Amino acid sequence: MTLPLPPDRAPLLREMTASLSAMPDPAASGHLRLFEDEAAHALGTAHAVAVSSGTTALHAALSACGIGPGDEVLVPALTVIMTVAPLRALGATPVFVDSDPATLDLDYEDAARKVTAGTRAIIPVHLWGRMGDPGALAAFASEHGLAIVEDAAQAVGTVRNNRPAGTVGTVGCFSMKDGKILWSGEGGFLTTASSQVAEHARAFRSHWQPAPPGEAPLSRLATNFRLAAPLAALALANLRRMPGLLEWRRSQTRYLLNALQRVPGLSALAPAAREEWNGFSPLLHIGLPGPRAFAEHLAQQGVPNSTGSFRLVPCDTRPPFPVPQQPCRGTAEILDRTLAVVLAEGDTAATLDHYANVVARAAAAWAP
Repeated sequence: MTLPLPPDRAPLLREMTASLSAMPDPAASGHLRLFEDEAAHALGTAHAVAVSSGTTALHAALSACGIGPGDEVLVPALTVIMTVAPLRALGATPVFVDSDPATLDLDYEDAARKVTAGTRAIIPVHLWGRMGDPGALAAFASEHGLAIVEDAAQAVGTVRNNRPAGTVGTVGCFSMKDGKILWSGEGGFLTTASSQVAEHARAFRSHWQPAPPGEAPLSRLATNFRLAAPLAALALANLRRMPGLLEWRRSQTRYLLNALQRVPGLSALAPAAREEWNGFSPLLHIGLPGPRAFAEHLAQQGVPNSTGSFRLVPCDTRPPFPVPQQPCRGTAEILDRTLAVVLAEGDTAATLDHYANVVARAAAAWAP
């Protein structure tokens, strides 16, 4: 199996040069407006609002949905702490929900048990670019009267049942940090069909100015979540080459999974039926003893991965939160037994061959 040529990077230099020649541009207005218009069109939604990170996209989105002190929000324990930080900043309470090891999707029976009179929203997280069943999500939210704020930070380009990630609920939130398929160094954006949500988010990212119709500028306390002009230029350039970036990441993932298909103790985690996965991170089930220790060993040997390199654990067990009375055991099983290799746009066939060789040798010699 061979890799295609990576996408041309020349457009990045052109847009950066254009951005720098227009600076100072405090509002990052030129490239920002173009990015928002083209991102909305690319994802088939009415509005896109660019902000400074994926975390601030969630913060602005939750604020736009009216989430505040005393509200409870369902969040999968199968996520990173950055998903939950905006809830704490808004004074809301995260309620952690387990996930199904067989599907990686939310455990809706567990979610239903945790709904109370104070539950206002649910944040599905499309970790590793994998997307849960959009029909099940929409039905659950409708039954319980919940807003859906999707954390699609890693899922740009993933589609399931003809629904792109980030377009199933009230708001979809994306990250453009380095390492994401659509990147700008740092940054994020949210997508929504609601003009009211978009207007709130635009005001919220810039100290409530310009304010939504009918409100005065600076009439509410907000913050600075603006996307800087050079980053908006990078975002626009990468958005315009996103089809190539998506195919490149999918090709990288196919290449590595193909190289590992005969390694004993490892098996690829296939996407769900009717899921067009973006291939964000090659995923393998670890059938070896001491699976988490194996992932940590691979990280020490230079193969970056979610659990070994970044110590990803169920979010309900993180120190900022109370010790759970009933830990999310399905989530723990998923994380303990999943090898999620971290890829970058610059990873060549030589890089991936090296990863495959390290993994194969480590698996053959593994004795925890």
